[in-house]
Amino acid sequence: MNDLFAGLITSKTRISLLVRFFFNPGTKAYLRELSKDLNVSSNAVREELNQLTKTKLLTSEKDGRNVYYTANNDHPLFPELRSMVSKVMGLDQVVESILTRLGDLEKAYLIDDYAEGKDTGIIDLVLVGNIDPYHLNDLSRKTERYIKRKIRSLVLTSEEFKAFIPRLENRPYFLVWERQAEQ
Repeated sequence: MNDLFAGLITSKTRISLLVRFFFNPGTKAYLRELSKDLNVSSNAVREELNQLTKTKLLTSEKDGRNVYYTANNDHPLFPELRSMVSKVMGLDQVVESILTRLGDLEKAYLIDDYAEGKDTGIIDLVLVGNIDPYHLNDLSRKTERYIKRKIRSLVLTSEEFKAFIPRLENRPYFLVWERQAEQ
């Protein structure tokens, strides 16, 4: 996952934090949660969070006893970091290789671990539209070999997706692609 960043950033913890926060900029997390998720000591995570906050790449907000961190969308490097993280995670290839070639795709959502910025090796997608499963499987297999991650897809019609929305409410998800209305 971190091969692209490894030459630029020497701290594996910092790389993990950048991926976590810039892959899905809506993500908020606090120190102990990050320490547990990254399997790194809280002191190491705290040091990196302090550096990233000092450079204003992350913002922090106190809520009770916890300080929550999130990506700073207003930082001048935000678009570039977001793009770099998408490349590291392989999502740019998924969008380019699969989503734009599926035919009657309306929307695509990233769910679960990757939606939280956790690189578990399995990308879970919910695809809404009328999609040929054979074509999807073929494109997925080819893309998986290239990005070295597994892609799991759930294909739903618009009506099925409306019924599925309540099941998403307690899970992390975000929209990664939407068909643009023709003008």
